[in-house]
Amino acid sequence: MSDEFSRVFRDVAAHMAAVAESPYVAAIARAADLLHAAFLAGHTLYVFGNGGSAADAQHLTAELVGRFSADRRPLPAIALSANEALLTAWSNDHSFDDVFARQIEALGKPGDIALGISTSGASANVLRALQTSRSRGLKTIALTGARGRHLADSVDVLLAVPVESTPRVQEVHVVTYHAICAALDARLLPATASE
Repeated sequence: MSDEFSRVFRDVAAHMAAVAESPYVAAIARAADLLHAAFLAGHTLYVFGNGGSAADAQHLTAELVGRFSADRRPLPAIALSANEALLTAWSNDHSFDDVFARQIEALGKPGDIALGISTSGASANVLRALQTSRSRGLKTIALTGARGRHLADSVDVLLAVPVESTPRVQEVHVVTYHAICAALDARLLPATASE
C-alpha cells in the first residue's frame, strides 16, 4: 500500500525536475519582473480561475496581501473568484462566460495585471477576461498547462507548464506562484527594511 503513495511522490518529483530544466523557468522570471514593476508603480493584480484554479487565485492573493516567507508591505492583489454574491448573481442573470471580464471592466486600470489560471487553457471565462484586460490596457499573464500553448500570442507572459497530466500541471502551478512570491519577497524586503 505505501508503495502506491511513494509512486505518486516519485512521479511528482520527476515532473518537477523536468520542468526545472525547461524554458518554463525563464517565463516565471518574466512574470516576476512584470509583477515587481507593476507593484512598484502602484498597480493592482487581479487573479482568476475556476475550481482548483479559483482556489489557487485565492491562495496566491493571500500570499501577496498577507505574507509569504517574511513580513513586508502588503501588495495589492484581488482574487476575482472570491465574491460569491457577484459570481452567482451575474452568472444567473447574464452569463458565466464573462463573470471575470465584468469585474475587470469595473476595477482594472491600464498598467494593472490580470493573471488568468486555466489548466486546460480553454476556460471561456478566463480567456474572455484576458481579452478584456488587454483591450483595457492591463498586462496579462496566463498560467496553464501544455494544452494552453496556443495562448502565447494572446498574453504578455505565457506560463504553460510543459506537462499534459492535469494533477501534475496543478502541482507545478503551486510551485510557480510560490517561486514568484519568493522572488517578490527578495526584491521588496530590502526596500521595506529601509522605509
